[in-house]
Amino acid sequence: MARNIEIKARIPSVEALLGPARALADGPPVEILQDDTFFTCRDGRLKLRVLGDGTGQLIHYTRPDTTGPKQSDYTIFETPDPATLREVLAQALGVTGRVIKRRLLLLCGQTRIHLDRVTGLGDFLELEVLLREGQSAAQGEAIAEGLCARLGLDPDARIAGAYRDLLAAAGTTP
Repeated sequence: MARNIEIKARIPSVEALLGPARALADGPPVEILQDDTFFTCRDGRLKLRVLGDGTGQLIHYTRPDTTGPKQSDYTIFETPDPATLREVLAQALGVTGRVIKRRLLLLCGQTRIHLDRVTGLGDFLELEVLLREGQSAAQGEAIAEGLCARLGLDPDARIAGAYRDLLAAAGTTP
C-alpha cells in the first residue's frame, strides 16, 4: 500500500498561487480534468476517478480528517472502462457524492502540488508528499510544512476532510 502526507487548504485563486508554485516546481504545470464518484465504503473512502482522456482509477484510501499534515494510505487500480465500473459499483455499493475539478499538477521533488478548481466549491491547494520506502511520516510532514511556508500558505486556510465532504456540507452537488 502506498503512503503520502497531505495538506489541503482553501486559496484565493489558482492564479494567485500558480506563480509561487511554478518557482518551486521541477517543470511546467500539467492540466488534469477529474470527475470523482464516491461510493459507500465501511473503511476509508472509495472513489472512481475518470480522467480527461477517458481512462479511470479506482482509489481506496484512509486518512484522518484533520487540518494539519495527515498520512494517507491508498491503493489505485487502473481501468480503461470507468463507465462500466461506475455502474457496477453504484449498483452494488451506492453513490455518496461526486466531485468535478480542474487540477494543475506541478512536481517538486517527491511532492505533488495540486492547484484545484472544484466545481461548486472554489479554489484549493493540495500537497501530497509521496513517502519513499523507509521514510517516516514525520519526515514527510516536515517537507509538506516547508513547502507551505515557501508558498506563503496561511495556516488558518487549511481544511479537514475531502472535497466531497465540503460539497455535502454546503448542500452542493456538481
